[in-house]
Amino acid sequence: MSEEIISSENKASSDYKESENSGFADKSGVASAETVRDIEESSEIENLKKVEAALFISARFLNLQDLVMLTDINPLMVKELLTRLIHKYNREDSAIEIIIKDNMWKMDVRQEYVPMINKLATGSAEFTKAEQETLAVIAYKQPVKQSVIINIRGNKAYDHIKHFIDIGLVQSKREGHTLELKLSDDFFEYFHLQKKESGGKIIAVEEGEDDEESSDTSEEASDEKEVNQD
Repeated sequence: MSEEIISSENKASSDYKESENSGFADKSGVASAETVRDIEESSEIENLKKVEAALFISARFLNLQDLVMLTDINPLMVKELLTRLIHKYNREDSAIEIIIKDNMWKMDVRQEYVPMINKLATGSAEFTKAEQETLAVIAYKQPVKQSVIINIRGNKAYDHIKHFIDIGLVQSKREGHTLELKLSDDFFEYFHLQKKESGGKIIAVEEGEDDEESSDTSEEASDEKEVNQD
C-alpha cells in the first residue's frame, strides 16, 4: 500500500514537471517568435530610413539601380519601401512629396511651396558664387563649347563643369578636342524652371511665365481687334 502511494506521488510529480517544462517551452517559443518579428520590424524600419535618406540627399531622380547601389537593399524590397514612403508622405499631408518619372524617383517640395523655396535659395546655397556664375554662362550660351566657357570664366571653370556634369545638371558630348555643353532636363527640374524655345535656342524661364505671356498676348490681340472695329 505504501509503495503504491509513493509510486502515485512520483508519477504526479513527474507529470507536473513535464507539464511545467512543456509550458516553459511554449512560452519560450512565443518569446522567440516575438523576438524574430521585432528584429524583422527593426530591420525594415532601418531599410526604410536608408531609402528615404538616399532620396533626400540626392536631390535628383534616382532609378532602381541607383537606390540598390546606395542602400545595399534588394530591388524587390526597395520597390516595396518606395511605395510605403509615397503613402507615408501623402498620408501625412507633408510639404514634401516623392515624384515618379520614367521608373525613377525623386524627393522634392510640393508645387505649392516652390515659390517660397525659390525666394529662399533657388538651390544657390549648394553652389559657390563662382559656380553659380559659370552655370549662368552655360545656361545663357548653351549649347556651347567647353573651351568658350573656359575662355570666359578661366581654368577654374573646368572643376565647375565637371561638378555640374557629375550631378546631372549639364550634359556633355565630345566635339573635336573639346566638349559641347547644354543644360539637362534635371537642371530645369532642379531649379523648377520651364523650357522655352526662343530664336532656335532652348532657354529657361520661371514656371508660369509662359502662361502670363500668352495671357498678355491674348489681351493685346483683343485690344487691337477692338481698336480696328472702332
